[in-house]
Amino acid sequence: MLSYEESLKILKETNALLEGHFILSSGLHSKQYVQCAKLLSIPKKAEIICSSLCEKIKENFQNINVILSPAVGGIVVGYEVGRQLGLETIFAERENNKLNLRRGFEIKENSNVLIVEDVITTGKSALECAELVRNSKSNLAGYSCIIDRSDKNLKIKDKIVSQVKLKIDTFRDSDLPDELKKIKPYKPGSRNLSK
Repeated sequence: MLSYEESLKILKETNALLEGHFILSSGLHSKQYVQCAKLLSIPKKAEIICSSLCEKIKENFQNINVILSPAVGGIVVGYEVGRQLGLETIFAERENNKLNLRRGFEIKENSNVLIVEDVITTGKSALECAELVRNSKSNLAGYSCIIDRSDKNLKIKDKIVSQVKLKIDTFRDSDLPDELKKIKPYKPGSRNLSK
């Protein structure tokens, strides 16, 4: 199993964890930014991280039948965890602004389902997946992710098994630390806009 430091090293090497001055989608500023897609774009590194995560999953969850991930961010990590654990892996995707099972995916009644994501922050997508599990009359085994960056805003009350737990401080425009004021901000993500 990888240590916290070994995991961080891989995240930084793959640019899944960036350091600098970032403007988040919330409008808040941070010194760090997480983009797990960068890790997952390098299969050998993703395999190493997911292998360690699978060890933690086996220690914490029993009798899992199905891995369920939210699209888009959770699909690759869910697949890799399912591949390594030898489990069926499905994903939910947005339709009319709500996560649904499509493409013929279904959760058989009384299945034990593990929800797997790349990053959990507020837990909104994971909770929507949990609702799909309940509506299928199945059992929620729990939650797992590569990076748990949840904080006081977390809506999930159950334990989250993660490879790395990160606390990323955020700041409003009015309370930026001096070191961030000196760095030009970058707005990462799908829009790639800079301020």
